[in-house]
Amino acid sequence: MKLPAAPRQTDRSPSRRLLQVIGKDMRIIVFGFRPRTKQRRAVYDALLRCTKPLRIWDLYAFASGPSTFTNSDPKVRLLDEYFRLLGLSSYHASTRMIEDGSFTLSNELWRISSLNSSYTMCPTYPFALLIPRSTSDEELLQASTFRGRCRLPVITWCNRDTGAVLARSAQPLVGIMMNMRSNADEKLVAALCTQIFGSREQRRKLYIADARPRKNALANGAMGGGSESSSNYFQSEIVFFGIDNIHAMRESLVRLRDYLDTHGSTSSDGMSSFLRHGGWTWGGGNLSSMSASVSTLGDSGWLIHVQSVLAGSAWIAARVALESASVLVHCSDGWDRTTQLVSLASLLLDPYYRTIKGFQALVEKDWLAFGHPFADRAGMPSLSGSGSMPFELSRQSSTGSFSSSPSRQASGSFTSQAPATSHTQNNYSPIFLQWVDCVSQLLRLYPLAFEFSSGFLVDLLDSILSCRFGNFLCNSEKERQQAGISDSCGCLWVYMADMRASHGGYHVHYNPFYEPSKHNGPLLPPAAALAPTVWPQFHLRWACPMESQAGELEAQCRNMSKRFTELQKAKEETDARVKETTATMESLAAELRNEKVISTSAKELASRATRESAAIKRALQSLGCKVHFSGDGDRTVGIESNPTEIPQKSVYFSSKEESAGSGVSNEKSELSVSVTVLADDVSNNPINRFCESLCPLHTREGGCRWPDAACAQFGSQFVGLKANFDAFDRLSIYDRYFQPE
Repeated sequence: MKLPAAPRQTDRSPSRRLLQVIGKDMRIIVFGFRPRTKQRRAVYDALLRCTKPLRIWDLYAFASGPSTFTNSDPKVRLLDEYFRLLGLSSYHASTRMIEDGSFTLSNELWRISSLNSSYTMCPTYPFALLIPRSTSDEELLQASTFRGRCRLPVITWCNRDTGAVLARSAQPLVGIMMNMRSNADEKLVAALCTQIFGSREQRRKLYIADARPRKNALANGAMGGGSESSSNYFQSEIVFFGIDNIHAMRESLVRLRDYLDTHGSTSSDGMSSFLRHGGWTWGGGNLSSMSASVSTLGDSGWLIHVQSVLAGSAWIAARVALESASVLVHCSDGWDRTTQLVSLASLLLDPYYRTIKGFQALVEKDWLAFGHPFADRAGMPSLSGSGSMPFELSRQSSTGSFSSSPSRQASGSFTSQAPATSHTQNNYSPIFLQWVDCVSQLLRLYPLAFEFSSGFLVDLLDSILSCRFGNFLCNSEKERQQAGISDSCGCLWVYMADMRASHGGYHVHYNPFYEPSKHNGPLLPPAAALAPTVWPQFHLRWACPMESQAGELEAQCRNMSKRFTELQKAKEETDARVKETTATMESLAAELRNEKVISTSAKELASRATRESAAIKRALQSLGCKVHFSGDGDRTVGIESNPTEIPQKSVYFSSKEESAGSGVSNEKSELSVSVTVLADDVSNNPINRFCESLCPLHTREGGCRWPDAACAQFGSQFVGLKANFDAFDRLSIYDRYFQPE
């Protein structure tokens, strides 16, 4: 790196030798070394060995050893996505299903073909293809020879409700005269346009979307490629989107990076844009410098390219959603611009792809399985040990350098040709980065429609560029299988899922504003809304660190949501405790009411028993007896004479009835009655007078020999009185007062 010419007064300062490191993540680092040393060359060679190894086995994903984030078979996940598209979610793919070939399921319109299971028909296509049910495997094999790289038209997304499909392919090999045709290809494309549901005769319209500018398509015709003719394909319309090739995208990103480094708050030379050129205001100090800065951003062309991809994808989604039309998308090779358009259109059409799990399925299907050359586009080595032109699976550049007769070559037998220009020597291009940038623009337009956040997209790109995982190595599914990627390298998706599991639903990958019910259908942005801006979380994080913190609002909302959830959980726990306490109080109140009823009943029984006792007492007292009720368990009946004349005698009767041989008393008879009969004066007592006239044992002296001689008559009366007391005891007054246990 050469320093710009410095003012004359700084000539005395020692010169510096600099090493500039430009990262794919928009970061630029400059190291300064002492002069007349070999440190800079040693550091440069070390960095070069690490960043551009000669063999794929020297990449960090292989050299780091076994990973804790083991990778399952991506073929299984691809089949599960096919089953979902066909409406066969009850089926679950497995390795055994792949080995025995039993994955060729179908519905009324489409089926899964195993024709490419060994990658003999198309080395850059997946092992399983989704095609129209009416098309046979023989017709597929014939149609593949008419498309570049044998990448024939196949279905990448379908709508079971309307029958519309989204298909992809490479350019047709129509030749320099643009007059070559293929009946098998035309029949296959026509099969994509099934009849509209509810109509027996009307067939849906077919749009053939060519991602290239029209002039580029015509130029490819001179080398054997070209574009379709609407007259050869029934009820079709050809549309050109005018998206530039990989080389224009690479140069555009370089200009954007230079713009950010020059006009950012933190530049690689250590000078802020506020102080550049001696100015103290924005961009250098005057309006002309401001205009020049804005012009430089526009000249980079990055935002224009992003807008072109967004507009093309929105147009495709609108045709499928509004007209129920089928759309076939292709560019030159069908793995760069085609992948951008079909995957972004699928994201707009299907809400499932706007979830984290669905986004993974979308990337694995349209980018990995359908052969986007990640190794070439990222500048990494492939199986042959070269990052630019693999030997085993040679590729042509997107400009299309076909051999003399590409339409007649066998599948997978394209010969590698020596690159003629510097463009063909460098196949690096930020195609996937540009697509993720488009996704971030949609996330900005529809913040409620996506489960994942912008931080998830940034971590995805950083994980891909870190070379820690094997998901995005090599150029195709076939190459990754040959290299044993799934067995030897860690899985990026498992790593990111583990990150989210550590923080639950409040991880930075989750969008706190996500409401799936708001956008449960296709997203159809109007053209006026497709005005992209620089992606701050990715493009500005090194040049403008403060301004790149656009996720602070999401972080605050995420913290508030977490706090709200905690409070809501605490409220639910409190409500549960309140309900439990309320139930306990109600139970106690019910018991208290029952006790009150029992107490009232006991009081009534006690009052009744008191009245009965008083009546009995009065009845006995009328006979000249004294009655005593006690609670000691005994009933006492005493008959006493006048203590001055007749000694007092008492007779006791126990109310306890002993059980035979057990001696256990009846606990219910606790009321005791004490009856005492007193003999009054003989002359005044009517009983004595009765005895004087009737009792043979009455003495002439006026005494009574009944206590000693057991007066029969009075004894019989006493026996009757005792019988009355026994009957009174059987009233079970205890049971009337108290309930038994």
